[in-house]
Formats: sequence, C-alpha cells, structure tokens
Amino acid sequence: MRELFKKLISKEVQDFINKNLKTDLSKIILKGSPFADVDIKTIATQIESKNKAVKKLSTWYKTNGIIYPPKLNLEQASSEVTANYKASLISNGSLIDLTGGFGSDTYYFAQNANSVTHCETNEELSEIVKHNFEVLGIKNVTTVVGDSTAVLKDSEEFFETIYIDPSRRANAGRVFMLKDCEPDVLANQALYLKKAKRVIIKAAPMLDIQSALKDLKNVSEVHVVSLKNECKELLFVLEQDAVAEPTINCVVLNAQDSKVISFTLAEERNAESKAGKLLNYLYEPDASLLKAGMFKLLTERYPVTKVHQHSHIYTSNELIDFPGKRFKIVKTILFNDFTKAQVPKQINLVCRNFNLKPDELKKQFKLKDGGNDFLFFSTNYKDQKIVIHATKLQTNA
Repeated sequence: MRELFKKLISKEVQDFINKNLKTDLSKIILKGSPFADVDIKTIATQIESKNKAVKKLSTWYKTNGIIYPPKLNLEQASSEVTANYKASLISNGSLIDLTGGFGSDTYYFAQNANSVTHCETNEELSEIVKHNFEVLGIKNVTTVVGDSTAVLKDSEEFFETIYIDPSRRANAGRVFMLKDCEPDVLANQALYLKKAKRVIIKAAPMLDIQSALKDLKNVSEVHVVSLKNECKELLFVLEQDAVAEPTINCVVLNAQDSKVISFTLAEERNAESKAGKLLNYLYEPDASLLKAGMFKLLTERYPVTKVHQHSHIYTSNELIDFPGKRFKIVKTILFNDFTKAQVPKQINLVCRNFNLKPDELKKQFKLKDGGNDFLFFSTNYKDQKIVIHATKLQTNA
C-alpha cells in the first residue's frame, strides 16, 4: 500500500491528475494509464475524489501529497466547517473517533484534544488516513483498524470524549432512525458512558429530535447544525451526570459569521407567542431553528411578531439582526385577489401554513423560479389567506 502511495504522489502522476481535473473521466479511462506502475482506475479515483474535495475539504485539496479514497468516502465525510464546529465542543483530554472514515472530523478533533484514536474497519481507508495525517503534520492521532465496539471494549483507557457517526444500514431504506444504524448506538449507550466522560453522537438532519431524546439516555446537549441555511447534522451530547432537560443549540454557520442560539424545550413550551399585522420587514428563521422547533420563543428573544401562530414567519417595523433570511415587504395581497395582482412572472415561492404547494401555485399562476423577489403564501393572524410580495435583503445571521 505504501509503495502505491509513493507512486501516486510522485510529481509525474500528480501533474497528470491536476492537469486532468476538468477532463471527462470516461475519456481518461478509455485512453488508459500513461504510467506502467499505476493503473488508470486508481488514477481516475484520485481525479474524481479530488474534485469532490475542492469546496468541502479545501485543506486536503490544497495540500500536496494527499491520497484520496473512492468518492463515497468523501461524500460521507464531514465538511471542514462542520468538523471545525464539532471540535469546538471538546478540549484537552483523549478522544476516540469510533467511525473515523476519511478523517475530517478526526483532523479537527486533533487540534483541540491531547490525543485522538481513529477507528476504521476498512484497512485501505485507514492507511490512507494515516498517510494523509503524516502529510498534514498531525502527530497526535493513532489509527486503529477493526470493529470499533470491540476496540472500545478491549481498551483499558478511559476517554474524555467518544465521538460516533453511525451510518444507515444497507437494508434500512430511506427511513433514518438510530435503531437503523450501525454501530448500534442505542444498544451501546451504557458501554460508551462507562468508557468516557462524554459521548457525541452525530445523526442525520431528518432524524426526529423528540424521538431521539426518548431513545437516548443522559443527553445534556443537542446541537442542530446548519450551513448556509441548510440543516446538515444533529449532534447529541451524552454525559455521565444526567441533566433534567438538555439544552438545544441552534448552530447557524455561514460565510459572514456564525452564531449559536440556545434554549430548552420547556422554555419553548412556556413561551407566549405574539402574532399581529404585517409591518415593514419579513423574516424566515434559519433551517436550524425550524428543525429545532424554536418558534414561540423568537417573539420573546427578538422584537418581532408572528404573521400567524402556525406560520413560522415573522415581521417587524424596523430592520433587525435576525437568525435567518430577511425581506423588505413590497405589498400584501389577499389570496382571493391574487389573480389581479401585478407581480413579476419570475419569482420565488414559499408556502407557510398554506393549503397549496409551490409547484401547484407555479402551475396555476404561470410563475417561474428566479430573481430576488419572493412570494410568501401564508395565513395572517385574522386567519385570512394572503400573499406577501417581498424582496430579499442581505442576511447577516
């Protein structure tokens, strides 16, 4: 394996890979390898996977001498932005990454932890990670090949943190629940808490938070992570000392800045939501807040009112710094009068607490997506069906 790595990172092969990053892979494969000791399929894998890393893993992409695995391993890896956030949750001590994969999470954990153990069942992938960490100058990571549950059971070390990103079983279909994943984190909770002070479990964004909280024990924190207004992952933090109710952290990551909005489910339940007439500005909460279910509390935390108790869009007189998209309201139209309204034919549609879907409305009114204008089809505080024509403003959430 190491011999192959030496050949792959040679100047000749790397020059060929970099020169052909934009070339059609099928044409490259058809021509065959220009090198006697490196086959064309191996080269094609490097080209395909390096292209996947351009935006997601720019540190790897910009570093000479990196070896890439098949693209599936790149697709399953955390982006650098989300990996860096996860690393901010730990400090010092030892950490074991039970589902190491390509090692993007491990790399960032190594910046904050004293020592990190990277577990991976795929021996070839483990060798790639070991090689890359040497190239990247990471010296406090130990790579281990094998079943992570067995490795953990056999280890005599007590870790500060266990991190695990369980994957959906091949026969689990589209439904994503923790019981459908491997390793089986629900069955191994007691083991994890016996072997570490805290456990961080990553889950896919479609997982129901309330359901997961019923299945998991000793949850102290939930982190709902969004990147550029797209919910990317859920993180459940388990600690040996149980808490009465976990803190829900809505993590808003974007190019401008990042912020964390925290609350408890009890606070949301007990909050008094305010709904009222439309004012000058409209707000659509970030995906992390919508996923976490922070609705009523927003009217207590920010000087806004809801358009309707169940619409989850908000309005204010003055423009404010709000965690989500911001819009200037152009006009409000009763839905019954919409056929007579003058609006651009190329416009973006959003439905909130409305009985029709955007595709149905686009077809009915012959509208096309695009531009900086939006139509919000919703219900106002008087239970009237309305259409809000608004222009998107720069977000600073």
